[in-house]
Amino acid sequence: MIVIGEKMPRLSQWYIKSALLYLLTGFSIGMLMLANKGISFYPALWRLLPVHIEFLLIGWTAQFVLGVAFWIVPRFWQAPRRGDERSAVAAYILLNLGIWAVVLGVWLGVSSFILLGRMLEGTAVLAFARHIWPRVVGREG
Repeated sequence: MIVIGEKMPRLSQWYIKSALLYLLTGFSIGMLMLANKGISFYPALWRLLPVHIEFLLIGWTAQFVLGVAFWIVPRFWQAPRRGDERSAVAAYILLNLGIWAVVLGVWLGVSSFILLGRMLEGTAVLAFARHIWPRVVGREG
């Protein structure tokens, strides 16, 4: 049973607020790169292009989608619960650790950090899929 007017779950709030911070940061980096293209004040700023992309594609888009999915995907019809949320919490932590590992790898030029970050992001997706899979059922069960 879905209750109209139900509050957004705390974990969804964390996902979405984090996504908005990544959006703000990613747009700010993009703004600086675009301004630098018009008036070259710091040519090395272009090294932040992969960070800009990471923040907007994974930090903003993926995290926003996961937060909304956690909130909206139907819960078990018998009870208004979302089931065991530990894997969704783990997905949130792993995703953010992965984003920052990639950013650190790009910043320091260490490809093993980038690989580690991608692995953490992939694991986050699997953890979230583990949580959400049982919730994708029809009314009949």
